Amino acid sequence: MTSRNCILQLIRTRMASRQAMQRLLKASGANITFEMLQIMSCLWGEQGISQQTLAIRTAKDKACLTSLMLHLERKGYVCRREDPKDRRNKLVYLTKEGEAFHQWIAPLLAAYYKRLEDILGKDKIAQTEELLKDLQHAIETY
Repeated sequence: MTSRNCILQLIRTRMASRQAMQRLLKASGANITFEMLQIMSCLWGEQGISQQTLAIRTAKDKACLTSLMLHLERKGYVCRREDPKDRRNKLVYLTKEGEAFHQWIAPLLAAYYKRLEDILGKDKIAQTEELLKDLQHAIETY
């Protein structure tokens, strides 16, 4: 496999992953998009992070992130508060509704990832993760 084919397969895999998650979200009646789920997932791990940090962690540009934040705020899942250290920044927090959504969706996501683990095995998944990290590093150092 050439490097080009590897990158193309990575892109196809990303698209397949996004589509599978979109199907899961739609079938469950979650009423959010894959991109919104990415934002929510970051906040499940850490509260009170800046929009800039969210943009970096989810690989979203500022305009896209702003739009996603507005949708999540309208749903009542997140709120933005002024950063006491720097009033120009907004820190993002989950609301009670956002926490409740997390509790509701967590078992569905766990089942999704468990199924992938059952199909591929933990060792193959760990190897793939390491290879992808190596590939990312190689691309970033170009």
